[in-house]
Amino acid sequence: MVKIIGIDPGLAATGVGIITGMSTRVKAFSYGAIYTTSKTPSAQRLNLIYSKLVQVLQAEKPDLMVIEDAFSLEKYPKSGINLGKVMGVVLLAGCQAGLPVMEIQVREAKRIITGNGKATKAQLEAAVRNVLNQSKAIRPFHASDALGLALVGLYRFKEKIK
Repeated sequence: MVKIIGIDPGLAATGVGIITGMSTRVKAFSYGAIYTTSKTPSAQRLNLIYSKLVQVLQAEKPDLMVIEDAFSLEKYPKSGINLGKVMGVVLLAGCQAGLPVMEIQVREAKRIITGNGKATKAQLEAAVRNVLNQSKAIRPFHASDALGLALVGLYRFKEKIK
């Protein structure tokens, strides 16, 4: 069994999803989000995300971290910059925990989980819920996105030959 942590980085909400299993079989999963408020200075928000993620990594001891790769929308260049800052602290936390880190483009993750690289957040959430045999909606969408990333990591994980 392996444990994979998926991270959907965001300054307001960073999604976290953890999958335990092997190959395409999921044994257990959990999810949540790290929230920050826009009233807090960005350095403190980044510190909160980093600190909470370090706590999760220490408690869960995953074998692999999968993070959504940065993207930027031409209409909102500042959001891409903020996303890059969050990715920096997430990557730092993973590196300091000694984890291998896999960065996945959002369209690639959507294609693997739903069969459609342009799937909506709702379609991705429904597909993740279906794979996990979960009837209750997975919210927030950042958490379902993170679980989708963790699933991709599970599908691609290769145990080291001992």
